[in-house]
Amino acid sequence: MDETVNEPLRTKPFAAFEWMLSGRYLRARRKEGFISVIAGFSFLGIMLGVATLIIVMAVMNGFRTELLSKILGLNGHLLVQPLESPLTDWKDVADRISQASGIRLAAPVVDGQALASSPYNAAGVFVRGIRANDLNNLTSIAKNIKQGTLEGFDEGQGVAIGRRLADQLSLHAGDSVTLVAPRGAVTPMGTTPRIKPYKVVAVFEIGMSEYDSTFVFMPLAEAQAYFNRANDVTAIEVYTDNPDKIDEYRKSVTEAAGRPVFLVDWRQRNSTFFNALQVERNVMFLILTLIVLVAALNIVSGLIMLVKDKGSDIAILRTMGASQGSIMRIFLITGAAIGVVGTLTGFVVGLVICLNIESIREFLSWLTSTELFSPELYFLSKLPAEIDFRETSAVVIMALTLSFLATLYPSWRAARLDPVEALRYE
Repeated sequence: MDETVNEPLRTKPFAAFEWMLSGRYLRARRKEGFISVIAGFSFLGIMLGVATLIIVMAVMNGFRTELLSKILGLNGHLLVQPLESPLTDWKDVADRISQASGIRLAAPVVDGQALASSPYNAAGVFVRGIRANDLNNLTSIAKNIKQGTLEGFDEGQGVAIGRRLADQLSLHAGDSVTLVAPRGAVTPMGTTPRIKPYKVVAVFEIGMSEYDSTFVFMPLAEAQAYFNRANDVTAIEVYTDNPDKIDEYRKSVTEAAGRPVFLVDWRQRNSTFFNALQVERNVMFLILTLIVLVAALNIVSGLIMLVKDKGSDIAILRTMGASQGSIMRIFLITGAAIGVVGTLTGFVVGLVICLNIESIREFLSWLTSTELFSPELYFLSKLPAEIDFRETSAVVIMALTLSFLATLYPSWRAARLDPVEALRYE
């Protein structure tokens, strides 16, 4: 007699009947409504967790990129400061540095602080003296002139101010602004403040509130006279082709300077700010990952209850010849389906919100009549979002992995039940 007659029928892994049963278990009947509720909450938890992670990481990336572009668009990637003697030879030093490989611009500047006042208001400002040609090469300024023009900037005694400063002082292009410097002329009575009116020849808007409300650009020669500079400059702002390769440019800039100089790159000047931003970004990722983890644990509890409820079904399937592997795969598919659909839905929701985040912000601001993204608090005038493919892929893979791992124990427990023990769950 052939002994293979009594052997159970073997089916291929993930056969059609396994998918069919998994689908039926996902569509719970009325008496199994509680299990369906748990599955629904698991789906919502994973969807919201993935979507929130993608949105938050995209906003953090966009926030960093926008701040970096604004900061490096106005301030140099490398600051060249004098050592031993003032930078009276700034013209020659700037020309030599600008000819070095990878250097886009070397702009001598005179920096100082002053009080800007108008008949309506007053505010502390940061005055930067710069040549007209160098200012026109700063695209963050030259391409964002809202009023007036930079033509003839060097020849006149006019200044360019930020849009927010102009609004604060109620000024427009063509009006006059008075600058007050604490260190002016030296008299027998001591140093007196220097007070001088200047015509506003241009109003610019970078999009970063801190700069738009404090920066005042003045012709270099006028700034030297205003701040009592003896034909020298404060420093030379060096702009490179690639800020991320700043270490490669330090040596060439030092050699091109041809005199003792002290170099400070953009990472050192903004280290505290960007380090804090990176720490906040990492902490937010870990905190929001807990949302996905909690949703995955809901899958575990839901599947365990489903296994208990389907004890008789498991017994019948085993009696009919279903293998332990088939039982395990049925419940594995059931739990994994919740995680996969939730992850993919969260991925789509996250992308849609990221692509329309500024419109959503404006709508919510209009709906609640509040300022949800204050430029004074967050430095930027718009809410940025930049989707990083690697980070988004990591979020999706993490959610799928947690969802899959959450199904292993309940599926293994279902597969371990033999027909007799399974009936005890009824």
